[in-house]
Amino acid sequence: MGFERISDYATADLAYTVEIEHFRSKLGGADSITGFSLRVTTVFRREAEDWKIVHRHADPITTSRSTESLSSGG
Repeated sequence: MGFERISDYATADLAYTVEIEHFRSKLGGADSITGFSLRVTTVFRREAEDWKIVHRHADPITTSRSTESLSSGG
C-alpha cells in the first residue's frame, strides 16, 4: 500500500502529478483481499491561495512495467 511519484510539474497556477497508487482490497465480491495498482494523473489549479483538483484519471496497471517505462512513454 502506498504511492510512488512518477512525475510532477507546477507553474504558478497549474500543476500535475503522475503516481502509481497501491491498494489492497476485496475486488468483485471476492472473499479474499488482493493487491492492485492504479496509474493516476491528477491536475491541480490554483484558486485564490488554495490548490484545487480539477481533473483526476486512474486506470489499472494490467501488466508489469518498470517505473522508468511509465515516465518515458515506453
